[in-house]
Amino acid sequence: MPRISERTVAEHRARQLRTLLDAARALVAEEGIEALSLASLARRVGLSRPSLYEYFRSKDDLVAAIVEEELPRWASLVEAALTGPPDLVGKVEAYIRVQLDVMTDGRHAAAVALVEHALAEPARERIRDGHAQLLGPLVAAFAAAGAAEPELRAALVQGIVDAAADLAQRTPGRGEAIIAAALAQAVHGLGPAAAAESAAGSGQGQGAG
Repeated sequence: MPRISERTVAEHRARQLRTLLDAARALVAEEGIEALSLASLARRVGLSRPSLYEYFRSKDDLVAAIVEEELPRWASLVEAALTGPPDLVGKVEAYIRVQLDVMTDGRHAAAVALVEHALAEPARERIRDGHAQLLGPLVAAFAAAGAAEPELRAALVQGIVDAAADLAQRTPGRGEAIIAAALAQAVHGLGPAAAAESAAGSGQGQGAG
C-alpha cells in the first residue's frame, strides 16, 4: 500500500485518483484505446493490481471515470459559450463550435475516443447521464425560443456535432471546412445559405492544407 502523504485518507485517495486518471489518459493518447487495461495502468503508475482495484472494479469502471472527470469542465465551457449570443441561431453556432473545439482538443482526446469504445451497459449509462449535462444549455435555448420538441432538436444538433468531430479526427487539415459545413447544415439545412457557407468552408480547408 503506498505511503499516505496527505493529512487524511480521503485527501490521499483523491490525489491518487487524479494521478491514476491522468496516467490512464496519457496511456490512451500514447498507445491507443486497446492498450488501456488495469494491468497496464498498474505497471505505469507502479501500483499492484489489488491496490488499483480499490479505485476501479474493472476496465469499464476506469473508462467511465475518465469520461466523468472531463464532463464538468466540458459542460462549463458549453454553458459559458451559450451565454453570449442573444439569438437562437447564435447559440446553436456557439454550441457547435465549442463542442467541436473540445472534441478535437488533445486534452479531451482520450475521453472522446473512450466514449465510442465498447462498454458494458452500466458504464455506458454513467456516460449517457453525464452527456445529458452537455445538452442542457442547448435544450434550454430551444425552449426559450419557443421551438417545438427542444430535447429532440438538441439531440439532432449533437448528432451533427458527433459526425463532424469524427470526420475532423479522420481527415486532419479539414477542420475549418467541416465546422463550416456543420454550422450550415444545423442552422440553414439544405437552403441556399447552407450551400454558400459550405462552399466557403471548403475553400478555407483547401487553403489550410
